[in-house]
Amino acid sequence: MPLTARETRLSQADGMRYGRGMSNTPPPGDRIAKVLARAGIASRREAERMIAAGRVSVNGKQIDSPALNVTPKDKITVDGKAVSEPEPARLWLYHKPAGLVTTTRDEKGRATIFDDLPEDMPRVMSVGRLDLNSEGLLLLTNDGGIKRKLELPSTGWLRKYRVRINGRPKDEDFAPLRKGLVIDGERFQPMTVALDRQQGANAWLTIGLREGKNREIRRAMEDVGFAVNRLLRVSYGPFQLGDLKPGAVEEIRRRVMRDQLGLDGPETPASVSKRPARPQRKRPAPGRKSRN
Repeated sequence: MPLTARETRLSQADGMRYGRGMSNTPPPGDRIAKVLARAGIASRREAERMIAAGRVSVNGKQIDSPALNVTPKDKITVDGKAVSEPEPARLWLYHKPAGLVTTTRDEKGRATIFDDLPEDMPRVMSVGRLDLNSEGLLLLTNDGGIKRKLELPSTGWLRKYRVRINGRPKDEDFAPLRKGLVIDGERFQPMTVALDRQQGANAWLTIGLREGKNREIRRAMEDVGFAVNRLLRVSYGPFQLGDLKPGAVEEIRRRVMRDQLGLDGPETPASVSKRPARPQRKRPAPGRKSRN
C-alpha cells in the first residue's frame, strides 16, 4: 500500500535524522510528542504545539517538527530545562474550587488550578476541564497516555453533577435533555436528569453525561429555560469526590488504577495522599454554601 503524503514526510524526516534513505523499517525509539506526554510535560497535541513554537530541543538542537523519534540516549529539554525519565503513571483526585481556570497559563492573568496545588506535587495535567465557575472533581495525572485514555469519547465513562438551577421546574421540563439536544448545530448526547428537591427559589438536580463538551450542562439548561447558578461534579466514572474538601488533593492507589484502568506494575506509594482513595465514596451534601 502506498504511503500517504503525511506518512511520506514523516518517514523522510526520520530517515534524515538517522542518516538513511527511505525505508519501511521504523526508526528506534518513540515519537518526541509521545515521550513528552509520558514524562508529564503536556498532552501529545500540546507537546506538538510546544515543538512548533521552538520550545523543545534534542541533543542541543532546537526542533520544529514532531516527526522525530527519540531514545533514552537522547537529551531533551523544554524551555531550556532537561526532561527527566518518566515516573510511574499516577492519578489524583482534586476538588477544584470555583473561580480557578483549568489551564497552565491564562492570557487574562486569572488564577489557575496549578497555582492552587500543593508544592510537593509533581508536574501534572488535568483530565478534561471544569470551567471557571464550576467546581468539584477533577482528575490529575502525570501521564499523557492515561489522560488521553480517560478523555477518549469511546471510553464513555459517566460523569455525574449536582446542579442548582433558578426556578421551579417540573420533571417533564427535562425531557429534551433526556432525548438529546441540538444547540447551534451541535448535537448533545442524551443526559440522565433527576429532579431532587426544591430549595426556595432554586431546584437541585443530579445530571449524568458521557461526553465533555464545553459548558454542556449550562448550555443545555439555558436551552430549556433555566439558568445554572451552581455546578458541582461529584464523580468521573468510578472515581468519586466524596468528602474531599475544596482545594484538597488525594492520590489514587496504584491497585485502584490497575483495577479501573487496566494498568500493570507494582503498588505506587501515595506520597501526596493523606489516606487511600476508594472507587466508591459517599456523595457530599448538596446544601453546602457556594464559594462563588
